[in-house]
Amino acid sequence: MKAVARGLGGASCAVVFAIAATAASAQTATFTNWQDSPGLALRPLGGPIPDWSVTVGGGVTALPAYEGSNTLKLSPVPDVDVRYKDLAYLSDGEGAGVNILRGTNYRAGLGLAYDPGREHSAATRLAGTKNIDPAPVAKAFAQYAFIPVVFDFDVKQALTSYQGLSADLGAYMPVIASEKLQVFVGPEVTFANHQYMQAYFGIDPQTTSSQSHFRNYGAGGGIKDAKLGGTAMYHFDDHWFVDADVGLERLLGSAAGSPIVQTRWNLSIDGTINYTF
Repeated sequence: MKAVARGLGGASCAVVFAIAATAASAQTATFTNWQDSPGLALRPLGGPIPDWSVTVGGGVTALPAYEGSNTLKLSPVPDVDVRYKDLAYLSDGEGAGVNILRGTNYRAGLGLAYDPGREHSAATRLAGTKNIDPAPVAKAFAQYAFIPVVFDFDVKQALTSYQGLSADLGAYMPVIASEKLQVFVGPEVTFANHQYMQAYFGIDPQTTSSQSHFRNYGAGGGIKDAKLGGTAMYHFDDHWFVDADVGLERLLGSAAGSPIVQTRWNLSIDGTINYTF
């Protein structure tokens, strides 16, 4: 989901940043984590923050059938983002959380997100594998801006289901920053522990049935992937805007060697139209 902030300045020039959260939050999406909220840490530079900010919208997204699939699937996607000052938020991209630490160029806090898991029916290739149950995910996050670059870090722990741990480390910067159009690009790497990697990329008797055609495969913890993300927003006026996101992922480590993986390169694309109150 995407909300808007204008008039955020830098030390040597005026820079317009936008607050963004990707419309697609499913585990199969290969967007970077920072695409959930680019520019958000810099919103205080634009002046007083309103008590409430509400943005709603919707559009369409194209995602891999599962992470590692060579098939993209189209689906509708909602955009919902509600923020109270620079303190609390509820967003389809970020989940729900509180900014415990906040300043003119940083924020850090705790939140609760959601992993929808994975159905074995998501693709024919997954026949014989067991479902990965949905799980609430606790997270700690931090963003710091060394203008024009914003650094983003988070740690996520699934509280039920596979109970895996993952961490994202990324950075991004604006490449176009006009009053009407903002474009951001940046990389990210993701690390995950054994529980996470085994749930999504491992194969063993506990995660397969007799119909499975996969060999046993143990996925160890470590680096999971490297991503490159791009986000663009165009504003028609102070309320209406459209946005587009693209995320390119390269699976690495034991994720890349998983027998369920058809391609190590994954792509996600979305586009939405939104209204900010």
